[in-house]
Amino acid sequence: MTDTPPNALHQPRRIGAINTLGLWTLYRKEVQRFLKVFVQTLLAPAVTTWLFIIVFSLAFGQNRPAVDGVPFVEFLAPGLILMSILNNAFANSSSSILVSKVQGNTVDYLMPPLSAGELAAAFIAGAATRGIMVGAVTAAAMMPFIDLVPDMPWAALYFGLGAALMLGMVGVIGGVWAEKFDHMSAVTNFIIMPLTFLSGTFYSVSILPEPFQTLSHWNPFFYMIDGFRYGFTGHADGNVVIGAAVVAGINLVLLVACYLVLRSGWRLKT
Repeated sequence: MTDTPPNALHQPRRIGAINTLGLWTLYRKEVQRFLKVFVQTLLAPAVTTWLFIIVFSLAFGQNRPAVDGVPFVEFLAPGLILMSILNNAFANSSSSILVSKVQGNTVDYLMPPLSAGELAAAFIAGAATRGIMVGAVTAAAMMPFIDLVPDMPWAALYFGLGAALMLGMVGVIGGVWAEKFDHMSAVTNFIIMPLTFLSGTFYSVSILPEPFQTLSHWNPFFYMIDGFRYGFTGHADGNVVIGAAVVAGINLVLLVACYLVLRSGWRLKT
């Protein structure tokens, strides 16, 4: 049996171009953080979405006409699913960073040998995971009662994942910027919620008079919800190809912004 050299156990671990172990560890931490309270983070959004469905069904019943041949409830469901994806992806990354700042725990991810890109990837991936899982749970709860079989699976996957990544990145920037929970509530109440509600979640923008119909196309949330709904129903109020390009372009800009903000250490190291 060969003896192990005395200093072999004390050699520093070599890290390549990407710290895969550190990246995976931070990602796991982000996922386990919301899974420990899954009733609040996964089941509660599904219940909230069901309440929207019930209220709209009871309020309009059979009086609400179909939208381009799509029954209103089937038209409404994809928008509500994507709304839950957006809200939860944003909540995960923003709350994780803000809580760490408030508790003084930012050193836990600033001290390890993780680059700004690796930090951004872990936070964004964790947020996207929560958003997608919430969307999946919500859709699974609806499927026994609503036809949610995707007509265009690629569109549902692309826009669902793109939305989760986008709001995950917005959450990273918002979490770094915010210094207290009131700041985060302001972003949610005055930016995220209005853009979501005015994006065609509950209605078709084609029924809007001008200039509101044109203004809706300046709302990036419109393209995500419209594309996601197209994936399930085949109905779209806008050009799906343009929507896919808009989502990709915004995500690229946000990714660069997240990297630069984390690399600078702005409001994290002071």
